[in-house]
Amino acid sequence: MSYVEMPGARVGIRMWADPATVEGGALRQLHNVATLPWIKGLAVMPDVHYGKGATVGSVIAMHGAVCPAAVGVDIGCGMSAVRTSLTADDLPGDLSRLRSKIEEAIPVGFSMHGDLVDPRRLHGFPTAGWDDLWSRFDGIAEAVHFRRDRAARQMGSLGGGNHFIEFCLDQAGAVWLMLHSGSRNIGKELAEYHIGEARKLPHNQGLVDRDLAVFTADTPQMAAYRNDLFWAQEYAKYNRAIMMALFQDVVRREFRKAKVAFEPVISCHHNYVAEERYDGMDLLVTRKGAIRAGSGEYGIIPGSMGTGSYIVKGLGNEASFNSASHGAGRRMSRNAAKRRFSTRDLEDQTRGVECRKDAGVVDEIPAAYKPIEQVIDQQRDLVEVVAKLRQLVCVKG
Repeated sequence: MSYVEMPGARVGIRMWADPATVEGGALRQLHNVATLPWIKGLAVMPDVHYGKGATVGSVIAMHGAVCPAAVGVDIGCGMSAVRTSLTADDLPGDLSRLRSKIEEAIPVGFSMHGDLVDPRRLHGFPTAGWDDLWSRFDGIAEAVHFRRDRAARQMGSLGGGNHFIEFCLDQAGAVWLMLHSGSRNIGKELAEYHIGEARKLPHNQGLVDRDLAVFTADTPQMAAYRNDLFWAQEYAKYNRAIMMALFQDVVRREFRKAKVAFEPVISCHHNYVAEERYDGMDLLVTRKGAIRAGSGEYGIIPGSMGTGSYIVKGLGNEASFNSASHGAGRRMSRNAAKRRFSTRDLEDQTRGVECRKDAGVVDEIPAAYKPIEQVIDQQRDLVEVVAKLRQLVCVKG
């Protein structure tokens, strides 16, 4: 589908979704965003749903301002995927051992590494910039300095919620490795600190929603936020890179006889800010639950556990600010999913996938998410499908 444009206070709201299917709370948030004095454009992805301040699945382009809550609290959250030389014929009938080995190598949930991971000892890890990342730690908000050791030990760990590590097959029978995570606790604390600072500023006192508080250009507060934001985005990038290197090492060991080779890793943020130019104007483009989909750029759009995922290539549609959805998108809250579904439902909906099937992940049941095929179909003018993957193993926190 092409987009539907809804009227907004300052800009039209371009929606790659049927407005009738978007919950009222999310529609109100979109209209609230369209009232911001600094806004120059708003694009809404087919996975749109209610979030904090701004909806998940929205692309907000502003001139001279940025809204921390419109980035999301997991700064730099995103996806990585890599195709391997393994095929379906190389795989054993029981993949439970592989899942256990992945969980041994990569901490999940609130866990972290006991010993710091030295990326220089990981096969093929891109170490350029690694020392610089940590040399700049003292330059981020003093409020989080006490978290340095925790941040170092969480580097290369998954977290919980909708984060996952997956071992997948594409339709040609090739094995892919895929994972989803972000900047862990340090990114969350930086986000919450700056959201609080933005709320105090005089120019934000008359906003329709305090969570839409912004920093404006050429102010100390904006400079401090941008410094911390870009640091956390880099932390998230390295976090995924370390996990992917650890994941690849597990696969090398488990399939030693196959002498596994890996293609270049595809990686993309979907909670972040980028400086981009549209219609002759330099803008700060915030993607909250959206990936960049510039012409020819690879991206990853995952479904829920048990429903498959897509590797895509961007079509460079400037109406969406060169963006696409970040996933299927929730169609009900976590609490609603827990009330409605049981562990038996989870077992039924994840049949054939080696994964957790206990009460702790019922809120991640596939039925709590929008159908991924529908989400992909609604953005055919934003991306083209390169590969469709189905999960064989799914590790969650």
